[in-house]
Amino acid sequence: MAFETATFGAGCFWGVEWVFRQVPGVIDVVSGYSGGFVENPTYEQVCTDTTGHAEVVQVTFDPEQVSYEQLLEVFWAMHDPTQVNRQGPDVGYQYRSIVLAHTPEQRAAAEASRARAQERFDRPISTEIKDFVAFYPAEGYHQRYYERTGHEPYCHVLPIGVLRELGLVPARGA
Repeated sequence: MAFETATFGAGCFWGVEWVFRQVPGVIDVVSGYSGGFVENPTYEQVCTDTTGHAEVVQVTFDPEQVSYEQLLEVFWAMHDPTQVNRQGPDVGYQYRSIVLAHTPEQRAAAEASRARAQERFDRPISTEIKDFVAFYPAEGYHQRYYERTGHEPYCHVLPIGVLRELGLVPARGA
């Protein structure tokens, strides 16, 4: 079976990329920009809130090892999807919560997943679900940020228990 692609925005892409790289079955993760109307934007342009783009990650995954639905569960668990145009200290339209669907099936799965996730939150989920149009990789200094710099991930840290609950890592002692 061929690999598939998913695109998610959940605040600063450094942490989102790091979390998805921890998921078994994820082949590659690239930080970038999507959801807007400016071609080939720079980080500086995206930060002006005038490009329409969000900081996103494009995830290449093996659907025989991890399903799109499981990736959506990781997405909901890694951030607060009820915050509008922000995640924690990061504020701006580029930090909004967004799922960019590559197929009608992904869109339907994302919408159903959002409805299920809403049950876990007291406030309404603000996550946009849109059809994917284009992805623009971020500058090299944004790629694999935590790996390159040696910094400990300080945003979007996903408890290993979430991956266990999704059956993506073995239970303790297994």
